[in-house]
Amino acid sequence: MTRSADRLSAVLDSTYECLLLYGVRRTTMDDIAHRTGLSRSSLYTYVRNKDEAFRLLAERLHNRALDAAEAAAARTDATGEQRALGILTAKFDLVLALTDSPHVAELLDARARLFGDICTASTARLRTLLTEIFEQAGANRPQDAADICLTLVHGFESSPHQAHLMRPAAEAVINGLLRPVRRAASAPSRSHLEHCHV
Repeated sequence: MTRSADRLSAVLDSTYECLLLYGVRRTTMDDIAHRTGLSRSSLYTYVRNKDEAFRLLAERLHNRALDAAEAAAARTDATGEQRALGILTAKFDLVLALTDSPHVAELLDARARLFGDICTASTARLRTLLTEIFEQAGANRPQDAADICLTLVHGFESSPHQAHLMRPAAEAVINGLLRPVRRAASAPSRSHLEHCHV
């Protein structure tokens, strides 16, 4: 990592600290500069304004979660259930990492002005990874199965105090979705009826 990249990383660390303390709206460039140990003019070398600092922070956090999800999806030594659970765990770990302050929920909100597109793109990638796993397993309607899983995690985002329930809930849902589809017993064929006729 170059010195410039190291310094940008430090700027983003400071931006995160400011987010926890003040939220996006109340944070100033002076706050970020002070926590990074830079002058305000030097801070502009790394970010144009606080919006860019917060966007870069959101991208870093979401990319870390996506890296973990990609690694879980690529595991060749794991079952489909384990891989899907790994993806959901990566998503939920991001949620847990952002529960230190009420100000950070915006980083996960697809409707947020600054971060909405980042959240939407991240969720879309997770949906693709899950859909591929359900397709490989022959699940019925794999895209719907992926959406069900993501909806489950989204529900726990709003109640992180129930974090201990996320894993067993996800395991139950994934296991149910990965079960082979049981087709309704088809009507007996004509030849079968003829053979049974007495």
